[in-house]
Amino acid sequence: MDWVWVIGGLVLVAALLMDMFQTLLHPSGDGWLSSPLMRLLWRISKRLRHPLQSATGPVAMVSTIAVWVVLMVVAWALVYFPYVPGGFTYSPGIDPARYPDFAEALYLSLVTIGTLGFGDVVGLGPWLRFAPPLEALAGFALLTAALTWFSQIEGPLVRRRALAMELRTLGEVEAAAHLTGWDPASAHETLRDLARSILEVRTDFAHHSEQFYLQETDPDMALSVQLDHAAALRDAALTAPEASVRDAGHQLQLALEDLAALLASEFVDTDGDVGNTLAAYREEHAR
Repeated sequence: MDWVWVIGGLVLVAALLMDMFQTLLHPSGDGWLSSPLMRLLWRISKRLRHPLQSATGPVAMVSTIAVWVVLMVVAWALVYFPYVPGGFTYSPGIDPARYPDFAEALYLSLVTIGTLGFGDVVGLGPWLRFAPPLEALAGFALLTAALTWFSQIEGPLVRRRALAMELRTLGEVEAAAHLTGWDPASAHETLRDLARSILEVRTDFAHHSEQFYLQETDPDMALSVQLDHAAALRDAALTAPEASVRDAGHQLQLALEDLAALLASEFVDTDGDVGNTLAAYREEHAR
């Protein structure tokens, strides 16, 4: 029976490490635990009309890290639990009989994962002497993962905001209405670059799904608000007399369809239609 607790704890440790790997290092950026948890927290916040406003996303990320920590502590406590107290030696003055065995296991796990190294509880056998250093390494990996998660989101956010600002500028000058009067080469280049930027943001959403839950305080930098300008430019380009402009319009259309397909499959409940999906994305981030 002792090995059931140990194996269960180690399986949970491996599952948590896998979730961190999937969230931070895997190309999908879709952890088995982190993604559903953030989606749940977002839906709760939306139902409450986002009381935390732009802090909703960061709070969801911190909450996910907190769940990682708690589950990691519990997982290693399960490993130690069958051997408490007989498998450990205690410093003078400490009576393990005063505390429940699982509370002792939780204490040992918490002290170890925090790399505090009090030395008041030490394993007697080889297995119990090697387990705490392994947990300390897992705790270090968890800390590194938390810092990495917040640092790696900066690039996708900058690209998303830059695209939103570019679309806002094009909307303010009514580029869609005047597109047929542009020099065809300039129109083609502008539309092609816009399609490339949309595909970059689409890739960012695929690799860093957590950025969907980060709201913008400034509407000018909110992609959910500004994407309608891209749809208007697409419509204008597809009806342009010049073939090069129409070709660029098709590129923009494909980029919008790819983005809409990803949003529909991962974040919003639509059929993938560009218009419906962009409207749903805007509604999700309405303030």
